[in-house]
Amino acid sequence: MDPNFLPCFLLLLCIVAFADAGSVGVNYGRIANNLPSAVKVVNLVKSQGLERVKVYDTDPAVLKALSGSGIKVTVDLPNQLLYSAAKYPNFARSWVQKNIVAYHPSTQIEAIAVGNEVFVDPHNTTKFLISAMKNIHQALVKFNLHSFIKVSSPIALSALQNSYPSSAGSFRPELIEPVFRPMLDFLRQTGSYLMVNAYPFFAYESNSDVISLDYALFRENPGVVDSGNGLKYFNLFDAQIDAVFAALSALKYDDVKMVVTETGWPSKGDENEVGASVENAAAYNGNLVRRILTGGGTPLKPQADLTVYLFALFNENEKDGPTSERNYGLFYPSQQKVYDIPFTVEGLKNYKAPSRSPVSGGQQVSAPVRGGVSKSTTGNTWCVANPDAGKEKLQAALDFACGEGGADCRPIQPEATCYNPNTLVAHSSFAFNSYYQKKGRGMGDCYFGGAAFVVTQEPKFGECEFPTGY
Repeated sequence: MDPNFLPCFLLLLCIVAFADAGSVGVNYGRIANNLPSAVKVVNLVKSQGLERVKVYDTDPAVLKALSGSGIKVTVDLPNQLLYSAAKYPNFARSWVQKNIVAYHPSTQIEAIAVGNEVFVDPHNTTKFLISAMKNIHQALVKFNLHSFIKVSSPIALSALQNSYPSSAGSFRPELIEPVFRPMLDFLRQTGSYLMVNAYPFFAYESNSDVISLDYALFRENPGVVDSGNGLKYFNLFDAQIDAVFAALSALKYDDVKMVVTETGWPSKGDENEVGASVENAAAYNGNLVRRILTGGGTPLKPQADLTVYLFALFNENEKDGPTSERNYGLFYPSQQKVYDIPFTVEGLKNYKAPSRSPVSGGQQVSAPVRGGVSKSTTGNTWCVANPDAGKEKLQAALDFACGEGGADCRPIQPEATCYNPNTLVAHSSFAFNSYYQKKGRGMGDCYFGGAAFVVTQEPKFGECEFPTGY
């Protein structure tokens, strides 16, 4: 027998055995002015063997193009409509009739994401979320679609109070009673699932001195033992997902399933965005696809077959924020691949992940984590305003940080120590950083809808000193 035959045969058996282990979809964002037509996009998605797509609205051209394609679709009710959907059941029914009933079942809509990362929305929409979800569901009941279409809402990992070790995962206390318990009750009662957006890149970028790049990219590494339960983790993605499972378990919702509605890695970033590169993006997404399609569940939930949506289908040239925000795409607008990875079990048979490059950062994860990001033990990070975000977005984010967000904004009041320079960017930077530090520098705590980003050098605005901890 050929000595190479047995390993290849076993790998093939593994792939066949786990063919139904998980599912991979893609997020189709459209914040760009150079994307191909929706019809061309649907043909591209089909040509890659992708069977699921998530979109961020209910654009008629997109939903019509998906008609008859066999692709399962998750649509989004945008954050700005949460108030209306929550306060007016008739609005919810009208929205469902216009955007769901008009296309289903020819367009195979399988889920509605009510809002997106609502807890970090600077427009204070959290209080409308549960009522909006219930009204949308009741509208589906009215049209007898509730058995076919699930209702949920994607959360960012910043909704976690703790996520390291994974076994200590817990939700932010101020969100548990007003939001999480009623949301999880709703998901349980309707047979739906929790939608989670998870980005190991953010954790690695902010903490490359203590997180191994191999651990973040699913490459061979010594692993990290969870001190709480003894389980061993060989990748950051599993650790983040199990932190959410642990948070669910802590509230006695072990039976609620999970779908990862966003995850990805940028192929390009600013100088301070450690790890953003084509090679690392290819390694993360390629190894993730293999992990999902052949790997079963997580260490804590080995039977939890995950559906994962890669972010994103295209590079989107009109997105705000740092360079990475415009470079998460698997494809250029020309439909050429940014890097070559498979999306199907068949494609995995001949796939070889990119070879390892020199590793930056440390070889372990050792510091406590809040909100998905471990605190650096050798350096500090700050959160500052993105001057390209625009006045309106910055002002809304500043209002949130100084209001509901609980940032210490006393130093930027008139005649206080950080009032000068009296500019929106300077004041926003101080407020964002106060919020970021108070939250423990968690993943998603320095985002504000794209109005802020993390820096590794202390900001300088006049004589103002920016704190690094509370």
